[in-house]
Amino acid sequence: MNVLFLCTGNSCRSLISEAVFNHLAPAGWRAISAGSQPTGKLNDKALALLASKGISTEGYYSKSWDDLPLTPELVVTVCASAAGETCPAYLGPVLRTHWGVEDPSHVAGTEGEIDAAFEQAYATLRARIEAFLALPLAELQGDRAAFKAALDRIGHIDA
Repeated sequence: MNVLFLCTGNSCRSLISEAVFNHLAPAGWRAISAGSQPTGKLNDKALALLASKGISTEGYYSKSWDDLPLTPELVVTVCASAAGETCPAYLGPVLRTHWGVEDPSHVAGTEGEIDAAFEQAYATLRARIEAFLALPLAELQGDRAAFKAALDRIGHIDA
């Protein structure tokens, strides 16, 4: 299964999602991330957080949804802006869900408060990815409506 995590800038939340998914997913499954308006640079705090968790980001970069190396079967938006955008037509009738998470890169405050925001975003995204990987996917893939409902419920899980 190929999963695309979308966020407008593709620098923080979608990067975290891509890296965590690829770290936890079974062989043959792959996540990529992209943005509708990529910043062209990955967030340094997100990279440091992932490194501290032992999660590789080697080869990852901020990219446009126009330059995907594969066609996803599932698109997960992780920011409200991306959720409201229309996916490119070439993605076809892809299954979509929204797992919105506040952007920790926009938090103002002490270093501790900013770090806590990144930890919270990571924990929430990881909990949702773990819930996704625990679904009875063989069963759900045959029932698009049930699969969509299960994915949408996951979007309400908080860490």
